[in-house]
Amino acid sequence: MTTVVDARALGKAQRKELGAFLKSRRARITPEEVGLPPGPRRRTPGLRREEVAQLSAVGVTWYTWLEQGREINVSVQVLEAVARTLGLDAAERSHVYRLAGVPTVPNPHPETGLPEELQVILDHLAPLPAVLVSARYDVLTHNDPYEWLCPIRAIGEVAKEVNLARRVFLTPKCCNAYHHSWDDLRRMVAYLRGAYAKNLDDPVWQEFIDDLRTNSEDFETLWALNDVAVPIGRVKTIRNLAVGDIDTYVTSMSLPAVPGSWVQIYTPTDESAWAKLHALLAMPEEERGEPWREHRRRNHPELLAG
Repeated sequence: MTTVVDARALGKAQRKELGAFLKSRRARITPEEVGLPPGPRRRTPGLRREEVAQLSAVGVTWYTWLEQGREINVSVQVLEAVARTLGLDAAERSHVYRLAGVPTVPNPHPETGLPEELQVILDHLAPLPAVLVSARYDVLTHNDPYEWLCPIRAIGEVAKEVNLARRVFLTPKCCNAYHHSWDDLRRMVAYLRGAYAKNLDDPVWQEFIDDLRTNSEDFETLWALNDVAVPIGRVKTIRNLAVGDIDTYVTSMSLPAVPGSWVQIYTPTDESAWAKLHALLAMPEEERGEPWREHRRRNHPELLAG
């Protein structure tokens, strides 16, 4: 069973959901609330479609098609007008934008940095490795077991460049802590495409995707499939040069407090995997890091200056 879905099918489902949502919102508004006369007896509660169209200064046919889930062009200005007419709050407006496929989505959560308690939570998950990643797979924060399991700067990266997608597609497989199957790679690219569609007007996102497409044949091949997906819990093998491969269950949980982000938690799959993780965590820092440094000295001397 695959978790990757066709982008066209997803778009159709989103338009259907959008129509149902708009219909439910106009049903809760009485004509009197928007300054219209109550008129004769109504067959349905709330406003009629033509009244929403009139109050939003859009065509009746266009609004009807919007509620019917037809594939029509939708602009920010028109959606804002409809949102005002229906009295949508910030969360509802954000929901409408996403379902309509408009890239400039109003964010109901102001970006104020990471919640202070988040690091405490991740630290208390030890000995389980845990990391918080953004929609672009940037590493936002992590606990010590994650650093020791998947060394953040073991392959010459600097802190501001820690991005799991770049690591997976742009670094040598021998230096990569992640064993990825083709399905794993396809799922990652599919999720990135879904997130990218919400940020089409962001030059940082555009540069990020262009870089991956230009420098990774695998990424370009998978990007051309035009799939979209969401991250799910799954088994993943982690390569660690100090203790060998560790099979883990990766559990992904979204974090609404940091829009677009999710926490990944790595749980060993059996007693052997648990034993390797405990052995790794018990090692002195020098012993944990030496196999990676030795690998760089032997295979990638050009990174030693990094």
